[in-house]
Amino acid sequence: MNKVIKVSTPGRICLFGEHQDYLGLPVIAAAISRRVNIRGQALNDSKAIIHLPDIKRKLSFDIYPEMPYAYKRDYFRSALNILQREGYTFKNGIECTVQSTIPINSGTSSSSALLANWIHFLVRIADIPRILTPEEIAEVAYRAEVVEFNEAGGMMDHYSTACGDVIYLQSVPKIKVERLIPKLGTFVLGDSQEPKDTVGLIRRVKGGVLRAVEKIKNKFPAYSLFTTNFNNLSDFKDFLTFEEQALLSGNIDNHRILNEALSLLKSPNFDDSKLGDLLNQHQFNLRENLKISTPKIDKMIQAGLNAGALGGKINGSGGGGCMFVYAPENPEKVAQAIESQGGKAYIITVDSGTRLEI
Repeated sequence: MNKVIKVSTPGRICLFGEHQDYLGLPVIAAAISRRVNIRGQALNDSKAIIHLPDIKRKLSFDIYPEMPYAYKRDYFRSALNILQREGYTFKNGIECTVQSTIPINSGTSSSSALLANWIHFLVRIADIPRILTPEEIAEVAYRAEVVEFNEAGGMMDHYSTACGDVIYLQSVPKIKVERLIPKLGTFVLGDSQEPKDTVGLIRRVKGGVLRAVEKIKNKFPAYSLFTTNFNNLSDFKDFLTFEEQALLSGNIDNHRILNEALSLLKSPNFDDSKLGDLLNQHQFNLRENLKISTPKIDKMIQAGLNAGALGGKINGSGGGGCMFVYAPENPEKVAQAIESQGGKAYIITVDSGTRLEI
């Protein structure tokens, strides 16, 4: 009988650096204690049979090199295609079941976690199995999701879900993952259950910032997002639109907030209240300058704060989906307050990355 393989991968929250990673700016993200699980084995038949009970579907297709994609963002086939280009073979076929507790299409990286988990499963179930590092899994997942389909996203989702815990991710000039070990308490994740347009929002925010940078560089060729600050903004206001100014100032301030948060998370004198304050500052920029929050999410955050949470923000690309608050004390009370505003609340903690389950 073929050996059963079980792997799981967490979702994630972006603590600091929302809408920054695809600009090449660093982010700080945390894996969360809601995970996607895959359990399966080789088939002795060159097919992939994937059971998806959460959405009451089953996929079945023949595995062969360079499979055409059956639909937009066909991640099951894209991961297989990329791995086969790298020499993996799956002549024995696959049958597996995928189940998840990560909210779907809500900003908690359900698709990236699924893809990282699928890749982890595939490299262990291949005809000649291998064990990849979390960083290697993340790199393949990024290629399978973003590069393969020419999407606009960054690398945060893939590295945070694969590596787990709290990470500082820098992608320019080269990828650098630094694991942070702050003593964090509980968070409460709130799903607004409002649909979101991830691709559209990323294109609007990213496009606006890049247009602003291009205009500035036409006059100041040495300009860089990595070194700019608020003192420079007055030099640019005459040739930027109001929206471009707001997007640029929001991103500049969020970069400043991230650097303060990085120092805090590395400090032996970690302060829960300071973390909450920085989250609130980040949310102000996301709401007022990037305009990615919604009235319902604003109310959910405020309800959490009124119930004792120390700070919070929208999570992910925005326009709907999830928010979270930091609530190291009385998270049950905070969760009830969030649900009183029509959200679905989950008490979460920081969790490990992709792993083989025994």
